[in-house]
Amino acid sequence: MRSLFTFIACLLITISACAQKVDYKNNIISIDGKETAKVSKIKDKDNMRLTSSFEVYSMSGTKLVIAALATEFDNAGDNLSYYYRLIFLTANQTGVFIISKLSPERSFVKLLGSSGIFVNDDTDPEKVKEFIALKGKTPQPAAPTAGATDYTLVSRNRIWPIKIEENKTITQEDKIIGSFRAIPPMVLGYDSYEFSLPNGTVVAVVSFKDGNNAQAFDVLTNKDSMRRMVNIPTRERVTIASTPADKNEIALKRLVQWMVTKDYL
Repeated sequence: MRSLFTFIACLLITISACAQKVDYKNNIISIDGKETAKVSKIKDKDNMRLTSSFEVYSMSGTKLVIAALATEFDNAGDNLSYYYRLIFLTANQTGVFIISKLSPERSFVKLLGSSGIFVNDDTDPEKVKEFIALKGKTPQPAAPTAGATDYTLVSRNRIWPIKIEENKTITQEDKIIGSFRAIPPMVLGYDSYEFSLPNGTVVAVVSFKDGNNAQAFDVLTNKDSMRRMVNIPTRERVTIASTPADKNEIALKRLVQWMVTKDYL
């Protein structure tokens, strides 16, 4: 019995030691009394400034996290919360989390402050991975208003090269297999695109940074309701390029090739 009480006492001490005190003042997150990160709040112009995006910087000024309203999802169940997409820039990972509508900024700070991801003025990739696994959500995209969704692909010979045309269509074997259009960025500093089949069905929404030199793409596919970070690295550095279809045409070609391989286009 005595050994049991000793074990419980040690357990309580361990839990207490692991708990972190999070303070937030003057846009600075402090953990256990140490200034850890700075938060910048940006009103969303596309939502009549009713919601905000957040950017998190290290104390030395490196941008670590971007958080933006995940508009492709319905409200988080109880109508008292939002789904936010968090992009961990230095850890090259993305997750979706619940943020309270009552005080989004405080809710966001509390979420990050208690996450344990901050190490040595940066985010730790392994701790970010654990944080996403423990606290991240996998919500379903907002349901379509009516009718069944047709994801039937265009029949063609897939050995033929894939082309992105100036009129924003995507062709293979001289057949139009889809189209794309730029949409308002989901995250400040990123480019976002919507991809559709010839019948108008939207198959994917994609965001990425660094233009034609993008190495990773945040991809939401509607057919299977999956969101993932797709790594499509390239060793070639694009500085100047002729891109009549779109400013990011070279990056889009790599992404479209992946979408064709995975049967989304």
